[in-house]
Amino acid sequence: MFFDDRLATVLRQRAASEAGARTQFRQLLDILGNRKFASQDDRSHSMVAAAWLRLQKLAEDIPARNRAEMIREAGWRFRNPDLAAHLAEQEPDVASAALNRVQLSAEEWSSLIPRLPVRARGFLRLRRDLPLDTEALLERLGVHDRGLPRPEIRDKALAAEPAIAQPDVSLVSQATQPDLSTGDTEPPRRDTPQPARAMDAADSGRSEISALVERIAQFRRTRDLTPTDTDRSPRLPLGEVTQPVERRSTAFGFSADASGRINWAESEVAPMVVGTRLVRPPVLGEADGESVLERAFSRRQPISQAAFEIEGAGDIAGRWIVDAQPSFTKDGNFSGYLGRFRRLGGGGRDANSPAAREADRIRQLLHELRTPVTAVQGYAEVIQQQLFGPAPHEYRALAAAIASDAARILAGFEELDRLAKLETGAIETEAGATDLTALAQQVTNQIGQVLRARMAGIDFDAEAAGDVPIMLHPDDAEALIWRLLATLGGLCASGEMLGAEITVEGERALLTCDLPTQLIEEDDIFAAEAKPVGNAINSGIFGAGFSLRLARAEAEAAGGHLAVSDEDVTLCLPLLTGEDALPSPDNVDQAGARA
Repeated sequence: MFFDDRLATVLRQRAASEAGARTQFRQLLDILGNRKFASQDDRSHSMVAAAWLRLQKLAEDIPARNRAEMIREAGWRFRNPDLAAHLAEQEPDVASAALNRVQLSAEEWSSLIPRLPVRARGFLRLRRDLPLDTEALLERLGVHDRGLPRPEIRDKALAAEPAIAQPDVSLVSQATQPDLSTGDTEPPRRDTPQPARAMDAADSGRSEISALVERIAQFRRTRDLTPTDTDRSPRLPLGEVTQPVERRSTAFGFSADASGRINWAESEVAPMVVGTRLVRPPVLGEADGESVLERAFSRRQPISQAAFEIEGAGDIAGRWIVDAQPSFTKDGNFSGYLGRFRRLGGGGRDANSPAAREADRIRQLLHELRTPVTAVQGYAEVIQQQLFGPAPHEYRALAAAIASDAARILAGFEELDRLAKLETGAIETEAGATDLTALAQQVTNQIGQVLRARMAGIDFDAEAAGDVPIMLHPDDAEALIWRLLATLGGLCASGEMLGAEITVEGERALLTCDLPTQLIEEDDIFAAEAKPVGNAINSGIFGAGFSLRLARAEAEAAGGHLAVSDEDVTLCLPLLTGEDALPSPDNVDQAGARA
């Protein structure tokens, strides 16, 4: 560019409207804010002076809030100390935005700060990217405070609060800056009662923002109440379970030293596992009794899926699987292991079994497949909703179909992942109280509304069954009953009615339903690939066999089983016994509302 006429072009325009004034203000900021722009002769010098006057005139017409927003925008370069000094003399919002946006060298800061108004220098204390020389200059000029003093009302409120281990946080004023060099700022002991007093602003040395962040962190640390805190905390009568929930760690990272002793672990479990020995001290003549973990440790080899049992608190006690890699110093000396503990799930099922390893590989494969499918679904929804611009209706229809197919694929991935976890014991169903009769009646009514047009359905007599409470959470029970009955009902041919009944044998509740003709002809219904008749009822995308296999795994996880005979299928679930066996009518109504 041989001739820079940008400034002349901008000044020739008339800012007659409000939008034109804001546009011209942005243009002048962009030109004057670049330090590469400088006057070269008398004509350009007068043009720069006219630009400053025009900028001041536009500032009178544009509100300070809008000017501050334009200054904070990231689409222009702000490297001119003269513009920073000019904007620092305006309203506080504009001055704060300018002094937090400008990028200068250490020499430019040194020449700019003495020219700034005293009230504007404090805004520089909000920045954390200033050169060390600039921060030293601010200290010499006495720019210490980072906010307003705390109101007196706040002091009285703090004085009324009891002393706690975590000191309160307040603003720091210039007049009350503490002298940390004297060493007289030792906090009071936790076990020493302190008189209630108003916290001085110099006690903390932090800003109000850091106080808010610390309060949020303190809330998160105390949000998970201990059993004692749960009993003392007031609760609204909303029907929640007031019993404390047992928390069990499922995985944590660790490091061990060269002797096999854990010297670091994640903060949640560190107090319970630090100091635990992974291997026994070596004893001469006992090499034959070494475990897999001890053998790998003695040979400095990677540890892969080695079983280890921890004795201690309930959160970490039990059988674990250890995966770790040896670590060495720069000199090549062995320094220990870095790895991770994983809980051995399924009530003691072996994680090294072929079925468990195959399930783990399936879960890893599903995790890799979810990423591209989720991306395809997201881009399809962007096109369908026209988020990036208008699109033809034909493309939107195709995008909607792609998004629907992607959602169906992701639902299939969830079923595969759930089956793999259930068969290996990685997850367990939650215990609860559910009326099996009411739930079966609700599901058969929903299926009947769809199959009535084909003169088909499931015939179930709830009055003959009576109230049959089962020991299963309503959500898990509803998913299981729907999966079973919807799979069987969806395969009904025109005019085919299936019979279903509920009986009680000992401490077991039995739900028996006839098999549709399509499944009676199959040699193994758990491997059947029969699809439902129509699209109104669809219990899964992998066919009836997979859905029944998943229902069987869910029943076994709940303490029951799913048995198949020549013409019917029987779901067996544990019966709930006790005085409060039946759920309340409100729970039944809520389960029906969710369905």
